[in-house]
This record gives sequence, structure tokens and C-alpha cells, in this order.
Amino acid sequence: MSKNSKAWLKIAGAACFEVMWVIGLKHAAAPWEWGATVLAIIISFYVLISASSRLPAGTVYAVFVGLGTAGTVLADMIWFGQPFQLVKVVLIVLLLAGVIGLKLATKDNTKKQIKEVS
Repeated sequence: MSKNSKAWLKIAGAACFEVMWVIGLKHAAAPWEWGATVLAIIISFYVLISASSRLPAGTVYAVFVGLGTAGTVLADMIWFGQPFQLVKVVLIVLLLAGVIGLKLATKDNTKKQIKEVS
């Protein structure tokens, strides 16, 4: 697996932690829940910053926010009783299409960087 592929996986993982901390900000009541929320924030941003060392920061942030937004909306529908709305699902699909487009449009400069170092 290339280093850029690992960076893309890091973004997906960071987005999962983003969904956790966004849910925590809304639903945390006990001290341990707030602690878990703070921990999710720290992990999310640490992994995000780590991924941005391999990929363009603007693309990393856009993908992170897009995946986090989609995950949060879906989590609200699945676990917290928000009503299913076809319009929201269509817009999430459109958002994810944009995220995939950003990934596909981001060039893999790993080979070029290796040649420059050699």
C-alpha cells in the first residue's frame, strides 16, 4: 500500500472520529462522555494533520469535512431518530461524489518525490 493510500485511509479514520465528537458535543452528559468527546477531537485532528503531510491540505480538509458531514447526518438518521429524508440522502450522495472526485483529481506525487530525493 502506498503512502498516499495510507493518507487517504487516515482521512477516513479521522472523519469517523469527527462523527464521534460531533455526536458527543450534542449528547454528552456524564464526565466520561465529555472525556471521550475530547479524546475523539484530539485523535481526529492528530490523524488529519498526519494525513496532510502527504496530501494537499485543502483536499485533505475538504474530504475530511465532507465525510464527517455525511457520517453525522447518517448517524442522526440511524441512531438518533431523525426522520429519513430522500433529499438529504441525495445531497449526501452528491457530497460524496465530490469527495471521490477530489480524491481522483489529486495526483500521486510519490514517484516524483522519490526521484527528486535520489
